[in-house]
Amino acid sequence: MAEILVVDDDRGMREFLEIMLTQEGHGVQCASDGKKALELCDRKQFDLAITDLRMPKVDGIDFLKGVKETSPGTMVIVITAYASGSTAMTAMKEGAYDYIEKNFDIEDLKRIIQDALAKKEARGDDAEFIKGVKDADRFGKLIGKSSEMLKVYSLINKVAETTVNVLILGESGTGKELVARAIHDNSPRKDKPFVVINCGGIPEQLLESELFGYMKGSFTGAYADKAGLFEIASGGTIFLDEIGELPTILQVKLLRAIQEKSFMRVGGSEDIKVDVRIIAATNRDLMQKVREGLFREDLYYRINVVTIQIPPLRRRKEDIPLLIDFFVQKYARKFGKEVKKISSFSMELLMNYDFPGNVRELENTIEKSVALEDSNIVLPENFSESTQKQDLADAMDMDIPAEGLQLDEEVATFERNLIKKALQRSEGSTQKAAELLHISLRSLRYRIEKLGV
Repeated sequence: MAEILVVDDDRGMREFLEIMLTQEGHGVQCASDGKKALELCDRKQFDLAITDLRMPKVDGIDFLKGVKETSPGTMVIVITAYASGSTAMTAMKEGAYDYIEKNFDIEDLKRIIQDALAKKEARGDDAEFIKGVKDADRFGKLIGKSSEMLKVYSLINKVAETTVNVLILGESGTGKELVARAIHDNSPRKDKPFVVINCGGIPEQLLESELFGYMKGSFTGAYADKAGLFEIASGGTIFLDEIGELPTILQVKLLRAIQEKSFMRVGGSEDIKVDVRIIAATNRDLMQKVREGLFREDLYYRINVVTIQIPPLRRRKEDIPLLIDFFVQKYARKFGKEVKKISSFSMELLMNYDFPGNVRELENTIEKSVALEDSNIVLPENFSESTQKQDLADAMDMDIPAEGLQLDEEVATFERNLIKKALQRSEGSTQKAAELLHISLRSLRYRIEKLGV
C-alpha cells in the first residue's frame, strides 16, 4: 500500500481518483490547490502525488518544484486537460515521472501509477545501497565516496545480479579491471572463474589459441590438446581488456562465441558449449573505430548492453586522500617501513596534480615514496618532477582579466604562497625554508615580516 496525494481544483476529479485509489488499497489524501498540497507535504511524506496542471494560487508546475525540494523521493504524475509538448517537457524537466491528459484510460493511469511506485521502490533500494558504500568509503577493492564513484557503485550493484554483457570505458589507470572484478564478485557467478585476457598484450597469431584453445597437432608445438580461456571461464566471467585492440578476424569468432555460446578450438571440428559472461573494457573510442571500419558494429552492440564509464582521477579529487591513506598503509606493510602518513605539503602537491595516469600513477607515486622514505612521513622529495612542478605551473598559468589587475598585489600573493609552502615542506624550519627558496635566512625573515606570512 502506498500513500498518495491527489491535487486538483476539480472536485469531481478529486473524488473519482480518491475512490479508485482507495479501491486499489492505497492511502489517499486530497487537496484542492497546490498551496494546500504543499502544506500537506510539509507534514507528511507521500510516495506519490497526482496533480492537475492548471490550478489557482499554486499551479501544478510550481507544486511539482516545491514537492521536489521538500520531498525529492515523492513520485509525481501530472494530469491536465491542456496537453501540449511544451508543458509536457516542462513537467518532465522539473522531475515529473509521467504526464497524462484528462481523457485518460483508467487502465493506462493504473499502469503508470504502478510503474511509478515500482520505480520509487527501486530508488529506495539504491539509496540504501549507496548509503552503505558511502559509510564504508569503498566497494570491493574500489576506493572512493565521491558522487562520481557512487554512480559507478550503483551501476555495478544493478548489473551484478544479471547476466548482461558489460562494456567498461575509462582512461588508462582508472581501475577498469577492478570494476569488472567487483561485478563478478557480487554476482551469482562469484564462486566460478574470473578470467582476464589483455587483447592488446598477446600477439595476434597466439591470441586465438589463448581464447579458444587448440587440438594436438594443429600447429607446430601443439603437442597436446589445450583448453582456451573461454572453456576455463565457463560458468563464470571472462574479462576482455582493451577489446578495441582485438584483430578483425578474431572479432568474427568472438561474435559467434557470444551469439551461439559455442566455439571450436584451433584445429578442432566439434563445437564446445560454454556459459560465460562477457565483460569488456577499453580506453579507446570504440564507436569511432566502428565508423572507421576497424571494429565490427554487430560485435560492438553485443558487448555494449550496459556501459559503465569510470571517471578519471582529476574528476574525483575528493577521493585522493582516501586512496593515499590506503596506499601508504599498503606499501608500509610491504616494505616493512614505519611510514604512517603523508605530510600536508605533499598532500597539497598531489591534490593539485592532474594525474594523467590516474589511480595507477598515484599508486606508483606512493609506492616509490614509501620505498625510499627514511622518516615516518611521506615527503615530496621522491615525487616525480612533473608532480612537484604542477603547483608552481598552476600558479604561473593565469590570465589578465578585462578589467586588469594589481601587479604588486598579485606578486605579493604569489610570493607569500611560496613562502608558506616552503615552511610547510620544511616542517616550520625557517633555515630549511630559506635553503629551499635559495635565499638567505635574513632575507626570508624580512619577507615573512613584510608579507605577513
